[in-house]
Amino acid sequence: MIERRILGAIRTDLERKMVLLSGPRQCGKTTLVQQLTAEHEGVYLNWDDPADRRRIQHGALDLDVPMWAFDELHKFRRWRNFLKGLYDRYHRGHRILVTGSARLELYGRGGDSLQGRYFGHRLHPLTASEVARRPVVALDELPNLPVDPVSRDLIESLLALGGFPEPFLSGSAKQAARWRLGYADRLVQEEVRDLERIRELDRVELLYDRLGAVAGGILSINGLREDLEVAFETVRNWVAVLERLDAIFRVAPFGPPRIKSVKKEQKLYFWDWPRAESEGARFENLVALHLLRLVHWAHDVEGEKLELRYFRTRMGHEVDFVLLRRGKPWIAIEAKLAEGPLDANMRYLLERVAIPHAFQVHARGGRERRVEDVGKSRIRHVSAARLLANLP
Repeated sequence: MIERRILGAIRTDLERKMVLLSGPRQCGKTTLVQQLTAEHEGVYLNWDDPADRRRIQHGALDLDVPMWAFDELHKFRRWRNFLKGLYDRYHRGHRILVTGSARLELYGRGGDSLQGRYFGHRLHPLTASEVARRPVVALDELPNLPVDPVSRDLIESLLALGGFPEPFLSGSAKQAARWRLGYADRLVQEEVRDLERIRELDRVELLYDRLGAVAGGILSINGLREDLEVAFETVRNWVAVLERLDAIFRVAPFGPPRIKSVKKEQKLYFWDWPRAESEGARFENLVALHLLRLVHWAHDVEGEKLELRYFRTRMGHEVDFVLLRRGKPWIAIEAKLAEGPLDANMRYLLERVAIPHAFQVHARGGRERRVEDVGKSRIRHVSAARLLANLP
């Protein structure tokens, strides 16, 4: 069994406030919640269970247990008011853990704010360092890559199977493909239907499939609109829905004022990276989600704000990722399938912007070497096995 790295932080936070745990469906939230409930001899209540739903609706909770865990509670129209009242009355003697497939903080259905009453955590699919049980690296030490690489076979398995527990643990490409087909259907037919009340579910599912061709690239709503033959605003709304459901995420551009960089165009990635059509896009997507996990970990656990961006000029110079720390560029990362010479676009960026650390990351290749300084940056060519081992 793989112990989820976020467990320790949640245990600590439960002693102080209510915890809201969000993340994509089937990434392991229910298993984690049931584990914590058993540890605290609490009660687990699932909104999708009719008997549990009635208990929640009528407030018929066992007051003698030290912990209540609520699963899929975001489907309850009055969930915010319910939790506010429960916390205000009972939090001194009870731990309260709430989880749901969607981003709980984005699904308020009215009622008073929960601000100040909870800590939020986001559970991701499995990461390389989590599977390999590598220690957590402090943010200040991360650019030094102090932790030994994970197995390159592990990187290949993650690249092929994805990070969601069921397909990854199956170890089978066929089983992973079968899971992936069912996942898309359940996501649209259950999550979109229940939370967004969209009628054209077949078109939303078609959109989700079509996005595989643009993963890792600039998202063009106009192109999708023409392909699906629906209105621009409709496609934009559907994309936003898929993002709220943690099916996809977008990365905004980074551009210093003195460089003619793009300002609005966003790149699109999947939470389930094998959905990207090309192998290069899948690898870039894998790195993107590991970096997003770092951003969320820094915010939820360390209390520090990081931002994930990309760099692209109007002339076409592009670097896959730029991490901002305290609003300033901190690390630039270019993802390549194979080891090779320093990317010209990375050199272009670093000669014009002071970024302390830079990595050119390759999925395959034997050498790891430090190259010359460019501008004020120290650039390293490293394997994905080494970089990802040092991310949460």
